[in-house]
Amino acid sequence: MDSSWSVSAADAAPNPWVDPSYVVDNWDTILAYTAQHVRLTVLAVVIGSVIALPMALVARRSRWLAGPVLGLSTLVYTIPSLAMFAFVAPFTGLSETTVLIGLVLYSLVVLVRNFLAGLQSVPADVVEAARGMGYGAGRLLWRVELPLALPSFVAGIRIATVSTVALVTVGVIVGQGGLGQLITGGFNANFYRAPIVTGAVGCVLLALLADALIALAGRWVTPWTRTVRA
Repeated sequence: MDSSWSVSAADAAPNPWVDPSYVVDNWDTILAYTAQHVRLTVLAVVIGSVIALPMALVARRSRWLAGPVLGLSTLVYTIPSLAMFAFVAPFTGLSETTVLIGLVLYSLVVLVRNFLAGLQSVPADVVEAARGMGYGAGRLLWRVELPLALPSFVAGIRIATVSTVALVTVGVIVGQGGLGQLITGGFNANFYRAPIVTGAVGCVLLALLADALIALAGRWVTPWTRTVRA
């Protein structure tokens, strides 16, 4: 992806924090980086959720498994992003896949904990009542436990999404950082402020929009929570 943009008289002209002409002149580049940012965020959270659910189910099944599962996800989160990319890059190259693997692994520390908390919050008497009605393990999970755990799941996905939006910028290390490319590009262009502000504000707006959309989706899939509040 071409990371160049037009900077007219950057060395001689004023260097404002907000420059609408910069956004207009480089709109295509900004859109391309925004699309990459969104794509990496969505893929990371979706894949992380698919991995986190089985891990939470395993941890819920046995107390002695909960510690190692949670500890493993936390341990991965402590690995510096630079080291993570260094481990992965020899196999995947300087590609989006390298960044995506890191983002998925980092998302697990939030998703696994919230998914496990949601499953553990299902009332035991409700589970026993469902079993008394003839629900098997699979039907009990899909018809009773998962719906009741959804509020905690949604909370975890919201946190993971917002944190992932911020972490995507770290992918600039391998040239795949979404809006982070604008931020580092501004620093590299003699601290040209307009791309720095554009990239930073873009990340904030993406995080707020994603959080609002997930919150609305969570209210839509859990209508009973609105009834309880009312």
